[in-house]
Amino acid sequence: MIRGARIRLNGWQQAAVAVGSAVGALLDPRRADLIAALGETTGKPAFERVLERMKRSSEGRAILLEQPRVISSKVEHAWDLPENTFGAAYAKFMGSRNFSPDDRPPVRFMETDELAYVAMRAREVHDFWHTLFDLPTNLIGESALKVIEFEQMYLPMCLMSVIGGTARFNEKQRKLFFQHYFPWAIRAGAQATDLMCVYYEQHFHEDLGEVRRKWGIIPVPKQA
Repeated sequence: MIRGARIRLNGWQQAAVAVGSAVGALLDPRRADLIAALGETTGKPAFERVLERMKRSSEGRAILLEQPRVISSKVEHAWDLPENTFGAAYAKFMGSRNFSPDDRPPVRFMETDELAYVAMRAREVHDFWHTLFDLPTNLIGESALKVIEFEQMYLPMCLMSVIGGTARFNEKQRKLFFQHYFPWAIRAGAQATDLMCVYYEQHFHEDLGEVRRKWGIIPVPKQA
């Protein structure tokens, strides 16, 4: 259960946090706490729609009932799985970058436990999506994944992140993004199943290629 240090805001306070977080995140895109605050203060209607979709899905209902967390103590078995599996691919993605699943900032501005959990789940499955779509974690890769996240959840923060990210591209990066990554991300986000209704941890042991086919995942094409 996602409880504890959450802050209730009135409309003006919410707007102030959203604007301050947006400005801060544009100045320093590495500030995960500001990006998280922006997502929460602008994303309530989107998270409510995701919650309703999860309630209509058998796997989504199981996630809401059991409320799994993507933290080290819960996913460490992925490091012991066979090389061809989704779990092993996730472990390789995390290990090769020295990432920890425990590094996500907490949810602070959602009004209910259910919405707080949905917001945290969206945050915690981000690296599963990186693994499935085979996206790098550089500015181009993160911007492409935000396009997919926007198509999947319609979070305003995702759209703002794409705008902010592309504004920081140099000319070569901008050309590469809009010619190669952006059209692919539009197709990939539209073709994939409802990715917030997937209980990823229950599929760690399955073949990576098989889960990609099952969920309609198109990995990013390699550049010629």
